[in-house]
Amino acid sequence: MKILNLYAGIGGNRKLWGDEHEITAVEYDQATADEYSRVFPNDKMIVTDAHDYLLKNYMNFDFIWSSPPCPTHSDIRRCGVNSGQYEALYPAMELYQEIILLMNFAKNETKWVVENVRPYYEPLIPPTHKLHRHFYWSNFKILPFEVEDERKHDNIKGYSTIYGFNIKDSKIKDKRKALRNMVDPELGKHIIDSAMNTKQSYFKINSLFDNEYMILED
Repeated sequence: MKILNLYAGIGGNRKLWGDEHEITAVEYDQATADEYSRVFPNDKMIVTDAHDYLLKNYMNFDFIWSSPPCPTHSDIRRCGVNSGQYEALYPAMELYQEIILLMNFAKNETKWVVENVRPYYEPLIPPTHKLHRHFYWSNFKILPFEVEDERKHDNIKGYSTIYGFNIKDSKIKDKRKALRNMVDPELGKHIIDSAMNTKQSYFKINSLFDNEYMILED
């Protein structure tokens, strides 16, 4: 299976996918990309803007995972603005651009999932799934999944070992952030297993400005 892993980070979601797939990872930060490639040398790494790469290449893959940056959507931002710690920022609309693109233009046989935090506002497009602290938009059914997150985010240091990843010797500038941003590998495996073992799903997702709700069927 040809897989596109966007905003790949250090590869938490990818850790348990195995090496039988043809995986292309896209990461903007060179140091982070180097660390990913050290751990997953069989994957093709492309250092570029993931949002732009998706637009030009969405038609070339069997499975697409995208995790656009979340800070402008997070409730941490809202709380920080209200407490005077942060300045207000527009929510980055790349998240919804990617969802709309994949909903309307991805090939029928392509499975895709977009992951992000639960936002401080009502999502403009309702998520198809809610797992852990995050929302997921996908065109296939993801079965319920519960796993204990072994991370205690406040205790994570740049030299910590998280999910078997130790990046203390890497050139990543914000190592703590890289470790905190990882998707739980067990959850990453559960989602790709769901994509591989589920028939193509048919669904309808409308924005919050409509009065209809999502329909998801096997």
